[in-house]
Amino acid sequence: MTQATGSASTTRRTVGVLAAMLATTTLLGGCGSTSEPTSAPQSSPSASPTTDPKQVLLDAVPDGTEGPFRFTGKDSSSTLNGRVDPDGKGVELNTTIAPGSDGITVRMSMLIIGDELWMKAKLTGQAGLPKFPDKWMKLDRTKLSDSAGIPTYDGADQGNAGPLLQAATSVQEQSPGRYAGVIDVSAGNAAKALEEGEAAALGEAGKAVPFTAVVGADKHLSSLTLKMPPAGKAKAYDYVVNYADYGTTPKISVPTGAAVTNAPKMAYEILNG
Repeated sequence: MTQATGSASTTRRTVGVLAAMLATTTLLGGCGSTSEPTSAPQSSPSASPTTDPKQVLLDAVPDGTEGPFRFTGKDSSSTLNGRVDPDGKGVELNTTIAPGSDGITVRMSMLIIGDELWMKAKLTGQAGLPKFPDKWMKLDRTKLSDSAGIPTYDGADQGNAGPLLQAATSVQEQSPGRYAGVIDVSAGNAAKALEEGEAAALGEAGKAVPFTAVVGADKHLSSLTLKMPPAGKAKAYDYVVNYADYGTTPKISVPTGAAVTNAPKMAYEILNG
């Protein structure tokens, strides 16, 4: 680290936040490509529509055929929003980390197209924090110490709705397009959708997590909300995934010209710190 002008804790938090956001998060394909196959094949025009509410939800999970769409998500540690472009194998996500006791606010965006990666980052709240160009900074994976853990495009269901709904043990349709039930997040791909160690900390409570879901008139998933119980010292929270604007969201393209630059040495020093 060459930019350690603040306190040691400030520097560690700066490094930790940026590295954690760059690494695969639970809301960014945390279960890898296992999320896509949970959607069953589309029914043929002559087939009768399914009446199984769980299967209706699984059929509604985005599988890459819907065109680009927007998403927002929230888990125990982050809130994200962005776009998914399945045809272009692209994801754009944005997040703001609220200031902690040190007063630092982190605003970060990531752009993933295939296995290529760009980021924007802005840190405010204290003097002497690293300053990055206000452009998409292209990252060279070979210069990242944890290149294997850096996300690539791995499917349309970036909120892991598929693996979670697959683990539902009870589903009821409360009204047209609105569903409720219970999900067992204690094991398998559902557990992988949570923060590391969270499923184990939940114990028996993780086997019956209440959820609600909404399917739009277009038969696509609009929202999924899990009411996560407290686990150890962690408080209860809502795990939320929202998908919207299927097929009408602008496509994601590779940044060019004045909008892009190579990531400076400082970015690698922080991310590898």
